[in-house]
Amino acid sequence: MQVLHVNRAAARETLINGRKLRTAIAKQPVDGPVSVHPLGLEGDEQADLTVHGGISKAVYAYPQEHFAFWQTVRAQARVSLWDDPVAPGLFGENLTVQGVLEDQLWIGDRLQLPHCVLAVSEPRFPCFKFNAAMGFPQAARLMVQSGFCGSYLAVIEPGTVAAGDAITLLPGPREVNLRDLFRARARA
Repeated sequence: MQVLHVNRAAARETLINGRKLRTAIAKQPVDGPVSVHPLGLEGDEQADLTVHGGISKAVYAYPQEHFAFWQTVRAQARVSLWDDPVAPGLFGENLTVQGVLEDQLWIGDRLQLPHCVLAVSEPRFPCFKFNAAMGFPQAARLMVQSGFCGSYLAVIEPGTVAAGDAITLLPGPREVNLRDLFRARARA
């Protein structure tokens, strides 16, 4: 398990569905260590704090293992070519991770990194901005159907995070699985 990329963005106005809206979904990878504070990564913003950010959603992690699925789906939707790779940060994730899959995570699990500790707090639910970022209107529905939601993380011990950091999973109470919670809430 490891961090492959650390991604962040400033909120900016973007045209989505004919409306100018502020968003910071288009995260870009950064080099070197980035400070992690209780409300997220230094230099990262969230435009709509009613659904993103805050103590329980300070950091968003997304597994690189799902990139092949999205590469294929985007090609089928004709918004990219078959061999166009999915860029880190496309999903709005702060951390592109490897080996940190939703069906293996439980609410309360801790991710111990060399210089900070994060806790799995809840799944991410996609919105119309996700559809815009992915380039086709069915993207949010496909995230729900696949269960490839990624995980929001709370900051337990602030510090720094960098690409290449190893992640050690420290099991929590193992009462609520992240993917099961995502699917239950998606049905509600």
